[in-house]
Amino acid sequence: MSFTPKDNSKKIYTIDEIKDKMAKYCLYQDRCHWEVEKKLREFDLIPEAKDEILYKLIHYGFLNEERFVHSFVRGKVNQKLWGKNRLRQELKMRQIDGKLIDKAFKEEIDPEKYWNNLVRLAQKKHDALYSERESFKKMNKIKAYLAYKGYEFDLINEAIQVIQKD
Repeated sequence: MSFTPKDNSKKIYTIDEIKDKMAKYCLYQDRCHWEVEKKLREFDLIPEAKDEILYKLIHYGFLNEERFVHSFVRGKVNQKLWGKNRLRQELKMRQIDGKLIDKAFKEEIDPEKYWNNLVRLAQKKHDALYSERESFKKMNKIKAYLAYKGYEFDLINEAIQVIQKD
């Protein structure tokens, strides 16, 4: 029996190549500092090189935390129909400042659209649970789903009342 040693060597990049790779990474979609720093760890850089790359990305507009937060909130509310709790949790995980999050919520979330998203999700889940006979269990499943999506409990209860009337 023979064993062949694995080649554990990584490809070595120059600083300019890494700058180009990171610029493309940021161009593909808006990124936050946390995501970029996480990606930079793959390259085993010395701190000075990492700082230089981050500085260049910020200086040339490839990396902008505020723009990232706004596009993240707008995208997740419009596409994935997430609520504020889920958004805040995801952004905090990415080490985004609370004031920046609040500003994005105020500017990017239309209260009427937010409410309509919630009611639409509640109705969709209600319809999907048509075979559930116990209404108490059914309502708890709907509430759990909407809480998972990140909606506030007082709004969830209001939405449940709306769909029960229909």
